[in-house]
Amino acid sequence: MPKTKGRGVLKAVDGKIAVVININGVDKKLSVAPGEYLLDALRREGYKGAKKGCDNGDCGTCTVLLDGKPALSCMLFAAQAHGRKVVTIEGLGTTDKPHPIQQAFVESGAVQCGFCIPGMVLAAKALLDENPDPDETQVRRALDGNLCRCTGYVKQVEGVLLAAKKLKAAKKGRKA
Repeated sequence: MPKTKGRGVLKAVDGKIAVVININGVDKKLSVAPGEYLLDALRREGYKGAKKGCDNGDCGTCTVLLDGKPALSCMLFAAQAHGRKVVTIEGLGTTDKPHPIQQAFVESGAVQCGFCIPGMVLAAKALLDENPDPDETQVRRALDGNLCRCTGYVKQVEGVLLAAKKLKAAKKGRKA
């Protein structure tokens, strides 16, 4: 049986693979086909924030965080996520209580049709977790794999920079 590095043995049952993936902080037991992509498994489980855009890794609408790093779920087999942590946009905030990055995107006018936003917000989260004070070039680089047909990316970049300020102020407020 195939082993996943440090994550236990994958077991095949009736042609499916039994995996455990921590999705948004909850361990989920899934039965996936050997060639099933993580995006399809997530959507089947009700996580609709990751979108099927290009289906070949070019657009970024399927972005999730895999162990804290942006990953294209349309290019990653579900079995590769066994024993790992996946965060989807549903794991960040709610309509009533958006994550500061989501709120900053709204406040900066970064949301138009919204199709690209989940991937952009997750890419921004990964950036800000690693670098809480990025400059514009670093933000643009972090968002580079996310295509938007509605904008010139100016508002999204402004949204990430605003989120950085909000998160820094919130952190400072907690320490005071």
